[in-house]
Amino acid sequence: MSPASIEILGFVAAALTSLCWLPQAWRTIRTRDTKAISLWTQSLFAAGTALWLTYGLQIGSWPVVFANALTLCLVLLILSMKLRFG
Repeated sequence: MSPASIEILGFVAAALTSLCWLPQAWRTIRTRDTKAISLWTQSLFAAGTALWLTYGLQIGSWPVVFANALTLCLVLLILSMKLRFG
């Protein structure tokens, strides 16, 4: 594979794995039902994602940065709804 193809593959993989959080975020905003969401799991995942984002920035890997920036935004949205609505 060419370097450009590998970069595209990385962006597609990043987009798919990041967008998987969109339905949960949308449902949480719409229903405000957060009973089934674990505060600890979301908190740990947000922390891990922030570290991955930092790592991606340090190594200059834009697929890693893109994936983790998008994921972190969605996870923090879900986490804030969990803290607000319990």
